[in-house]
Amino acid sequence: VQLQASGGGLVQAGGSLRLSCAVSGIRRRIAAMGWYRQAVGKERELVAGTSGSSTNYADSVLGRFTISRDNARNTVYLQMNSLKPEDTAVYYCNARDTSWSNFWGQGTLVTVSS
Repeated sequence: VQLQASGGGLVQAGGSLRLSCAVSGIRRRIAAMGWYRQAVGKERELVAGTSGSSTNYADSVLGRFTISRDNARNTVYLQMNSLKPEDTAVYYCNARDTSWSNFWGQGTLVTVSS
């Protein structure tokens, strides 16, 4: 199983980025997908997740980030608006299949300058 994430980069505070993550090689149906992030010196945290028709967000990104999913393409997106320097981190996509196996992407770096 491969998760290919893209879309990270350097952006000024207040700007926007859109992350994408395409899943390939998975045999079972994907039950949930999400985005996590890990800043330097901090633990990995959930940013946003989607399962079925439901979504959930970390309080710190609520109202600024939007997660969406294209089931036909096994792809999950994260639209990030009004970015802040504290959003700087490596962002990882995650997919969980119906057997509760978890798969991770390689991470994409998002840097927000002040």
